[in-house]
Amino acid sequence: MFGIIGIVLTVAMVFGGYILAGGKMSVIMHSLPFELMMIGGAAVGAYLLSNSSAVLRHTLGGLIRAFKGPKWHDADHQQVLCLLFQLLRLARSNPVELEEHIETPETSAIFQAYPQILADEQAVRLITDTMRSASLNYDDPYQVEDMLARRISLMKDEAMHVPHALQNMADALPALGIVAAVLGIIKTMGSIDQPPEVLGGMIGGALVGTFLGVFLAYGFVAPLAQRLGEVTKQDLAFYEVIKSVLVASTPARAWATSSTPTRSASRSAPTSSPARWTARGALAPASTTCACTSPAASA
Repeated sequence: MFGIIGIVLTVAMVFGGYILAGGKMSVIMHSLPFELMMIGGAAVGAYLLSNSSAVLRHTLGGLIRAFKGPKWHDADHQQVLCLLFQLLRLARSNPVELEEHIETPETSAIFQAYPQILADEQAVRLITDTMRSASLNYDDPYQVEDMLARRISLMKDEAMHVPHALQNMADALPALGIVAAVLGIIKTMGSIDQPPEVLGGMIGGALVGTFLGVFLAYGFVAPLAQRLGEVTKQDLAFYEVIKSVLVASTPARAWATSSTPTRSASRSAPTSSPARWTARGALAPASTTCACTSPAASA
């Protein structure tokens, strides 16, 4: 909504001010189709030339996201915390049963209670892969944190390709506007024998190219790129929540902060027993209940 209001306000203020100052829209409207063809066509061509097919496929979706806003909200953050709570509580009480949920999350009653999270492949894989690694004695919290940080960093790099591509287009548009203006001047110089009023209109039409390049760059494309970047960062914060919970619940982190004398001694604790998950009391003790109960528990 605010994006559409911003576009309408930008167009209204720029052209409204021009008209109120005594400017003639006929000069702009006469040259606009040709200038837009040169500048817009060159910008789209350069965009196709400089970006991979993956970026091109996600461009339209990225523009829609810039107007719709972030996918994940505060309520979704609470939902993923409840999901992780139920999974970790099950891991403490019955690690064998947990394997069924992380191996086939699409049929898991716990995951099915949170359909929006289940529909997001990246979130599901981030949770299941990490918990599967923990079941394979991958219990060094620093190792787990490094693994999750690398995966989220890769997700960020991929998600930011479209905003960066749009920003590059915005940077190129003023120069393409100058190209169109130069072509207009060349055309004008070919009609140097015309009366001054004709030359004035031709020069004004040529300058429309410069105006259009700068206007499109800083009035539309650059703000869209910035908005999409902000939406992407807000969505990535959702995965940072998952990372923080999983790292905090890693057994070695709990052992390192427990009353055990040394970390090496704590590592000698058996890793295949339920006690391995019991050490995850940093998340919640066994008696703690979550505001969101799993379907299995309610049944």
